[in-house]
Order: sequence, then structure tokens, then C-alpha cells
Amino acid sequence: MSYADINDVQTTGASQKTARQDKLDVSGVNASHTMAETDSGRMKKYKTKISSVGKKYEIDPALIAAIISRESRAGNVLKDGWGDNGNAWGLMQVDVNPRGGGHTARGEWDSEEHLSQATEILVDFIGKITKKFPDWSKEMKLKGGIAAYNTGDGRVSSEDVDVRTTGGDYSNDVVARAQWYKSNFSFE
Repeated sequence: MSYADINDVQTTGASQKTARQDKLDVSGVNASHTMAETDSGRMKKYKTKISSVGKKYEIDPALIAAIISRESRAGNVLKDGWGDNGNAWGLMQVDVNPRGGGHTARGEWDSEEHLSQATEILVDFIGKITKKFPDWSKEMKLKGGIAAYNTGDGRVSSEDVDVRTTGGDYSNDVVARAQWYKSNFSFE
């Protein structure tokens, strides 16, 4: 499957609610870029793994980094690899709650195995959104798949893909962070 270029995906960036987590006075793309930059120091230690997984699944490593930034702040908010009150595992926060994603955690929280599992889940959601909305542009299908990674494909029902995502901005924030990583963080 060929995915859209992340730089071609339109985005409004982070909501005020998401930006307030970092005590930012701004919201939108600038806030997303600021949060991605804040996480970039911690992200450096995962660059090789992110690049490897991106290559393996033909997903832009900048998108993987952006999800890591949004989900775990590059591991900074995790306790022994766990987040979301013990319902999610690892850098990309794989949902292990039986009433949610119901996945079984694979690998160490910061391992390539974990990143592979999470990226497989993302790719699966992009595929589901592509089948569900065949007339959408490649860019919208990618954005919808990112939203589904957060909320499930059943909760993506229109091009307003973030209406049911965490903060009402998940895909817009992730896309903006990915655009920052694509421009400012070189992946092999």
C-alpha cells in the first residue's frame, strides 16, 4: 500500500486542551511543533528503531515519531512502560484493555518489537479506513487511519475524523508533529 506524503496532509494541529498539557499559550500547528521539539531530545535514542520499523512497514518514520510524541512524550510519561492507567503499553501506547483494543503487549516498552506491533495496528487501521471510505483522497485515508489508531475505525464516520478522538484533535496533532519531525529530524 502506498500512503500519502505526510507533508501533503492538511492539519489544524493541537487543540487548546492538548496544548495546555505543556502550558502553551498557543494552540494549532505551532503548539504541535513545540511539543514535537520538546520531545526530540528523548526521541533521538529511538531513531534507529523508528527508521527500521518505518522501512519494514513502508510508513514514514516521522509519523511513527509523531505518534510516540503524542502517546508517551517519547516515553517521558510512562511508568515502567505503562500509560493510560495501565490500559496501554509502550512508546506508542498499544491498547491492552479488553474493552478497547484488547491487544497483548509484545516486546519491551521501548523495543523494535513493540514499535512493529503498534505500526502493524496503524497500518491495519489505514487499510480499514481505505476500505470504509474508498472515495477519500490518500491524504484523508491516512488522516482517518491515524484517528482510528486512537479511537477505532468504527468511530471514524466522516472527514471530521477527530470528532471522537482524544482531545478532539488526535490526527491533526499527530500530523502536525509528523510534519515537524519530517522537516527537523533526519531518519535514515
